Amino acid sequence: MTTAPPTSTGPASSVEHDKAAESRVGLILRARELGIVLALAALVVVTAVVNPRFLSGQSIRDLVLAAAIIVVLAVGQAVVVITRNIDLSVGSVLGLSAFAVGSLLQAAPGVPVVVALLVGLAFGAVCGLVNGVLVRFGNVPALVVTLGTLYVYRGIGFFWAGGQQINADKLPPGFLAFGTAGVLGLPWLIIIALVVVLVAGLYLRTYRSGRELYAMGSNPEAARLAGIPVGRRTLAAFVVSGALAGLAGVLFAARFGTIDASAGTGMELNVVAAVVVGGVAVFGGSGTIWGAAIGALLLTTIGSALPVLGIDQFWQQAIVGALILLAIGTDRVVAARIAASLRRRESHVVS
Repeated sequence: MTTAPPTSTGPASSVEHDKAAESRVGLILRARELGIVLALAALVVVTAVVNPRFLSGQSIRDLVLAAAIIVVLAVGQAVVVITRNIDLSVGSVLGLSAFAVGSLLQAAPGVPVVVALLVGLAFGAVCGLVNGVLVRFGNVPALVVTLGTLYVYRGIGFFWAGGQQINADKLPPGFLAFGTAGVLGLPWLIIIALVVVLVAGLYLRTYRSGRELYAMGSNPEAARLAGIPVGRRTLAAFVVSGALAGLAGVLFAARFGTIDASAGTGMELNVVAAVVVGGVAVFGGSGTIWGAAIGALLLTTIGSALPVLGIDQFWQQAIVGALILLAIGTDRVVAARIAASLRRRESHVVS
């Protein structure tokens, strides 16, 4: 007499349930990014129907040039948010770096553009290092630290500028041309933004240290117990955010030419909104660089499309706020699904 083998409720079954849960969560995140792309496409189509000039070559060029700066900032912000932190100082770092590089080029017009870019990166990295040190060794929440450095860096900028501004006619022509020139019709600003997105996206996806940032954001204590150097990774995330904000400052200076101490004011809110709308969980641990970049493009397009549609500027803020609330709600749904999958896994292991 033979009996049928019992239903498996051991580790193998638990792994199968875990993989199924991860697949569902991954499907939700991919659908979310696809939804952003579809919303972007719908916005462009509607605006083009109302005013066909919205899709003119110059209009598209202006739109993507403006988006390139926000995309660079959003990439750095996404790296920080994934670790369950936030960097509110990026707008001030952009303004301070832009004024620093502008002052350098004004004093030494022969400085190559590449050197200006490196100086901006280094200047921003120092600012990011200060943020990271205060967060790591001061044991102060990143929200509080970067809110403070937002005003500190802005104050330094105003003190340095002394009420003066750097005009385009005082900057080297080659640097100003860099803001609109490109290769094969593709502006340098867009090329740089694409390189930043590709490098950061591949790093977070394929390198162990990049994957560790997600582990930190999901559960910092568990990551620490697993041997992940949480402190060093947090410090590195803020340095990356600062460096990219410094790079964005150089792009800002090249794009607009006129630089004063107020450059980048309020930009940090748009950057955080772009990251959250783009699918990076505000509570850390999930999201992609690609999503953050798409979110930046969507918000930039909204800012350009609403005036064309004759909609009051107030509604832009209302729409962005609604998108943020929707994104946070989606994050909660994803988190609830993950928690449910973990509970099922524990129940299978116990049984």
